[in-house]
Amino acid sequence: LELLDKEIPRLKDKIQSVQLCFSTDPFMYQYPEIQKMSLASIKKLNEAGIKCSVLTKGILPIELAEFSKENEYGITLITTNEAFRKRMEPGSAPWKKRLAALRALHDAGCKTWVSIEPFPTPNIVRQDLQVLLEEVSFVDRIIFGRMNYSTEVTAYTQHKQFFNDRAAEVIAFCNERGISYHIKDGTMTE
Repeated sequence: LELLDKEIPRLKDKIQSVQLCFSTDPFMYQYPEIQKMSLASIKKLNEAGIKCSVLTKGILPIELAEFSKENEYGITLITTNEAFRKRMEPGSAPWKKRLAALRALHDAGCKTWVSIEPFPTPNIVRQDLQVLLEEVSFVDRIIFGRMNYSTEVTAYTQHKQFFNDRAAEVIAFCNERGISYHIKDGTMTE
């Protein structure tokens, strides 16, 4: 926080927004000291007129609804299968808790989004993307991306067609509901 106090006055005119994401998850599950510091950091940035974009695998606190309405709050959500979530994202918040916190912020008038990435192939876990999309249908934006760097993915012989079809499904879903979307590079192939 002391570094922010020094850097914000010097750089605020050059900063359009600050992203807080899970490389250093700002709302790491069950770490209240990290949550407290993240809230204080976002407050300082907002007071300087700097918008924040947040992505977490934790639980977004409702206190964020009191901050700038320019901020954007997102969660990563790749499955509604809790056993798979525990295997793929150990230490992350249960998906239903993540989603409930995001919905509460959305209902409070905040901009919300979800990152459905890395989405796995059916040989890793069988799931219906439509079910996941319906769960997040309230958000303002959906980002979708394939699982990369996994021999399990490439072992699935139709993985390219699978991701093309899933990306098309996301696009159609978002277009039907007026939801903004982004398909990550490399997800769709020829």
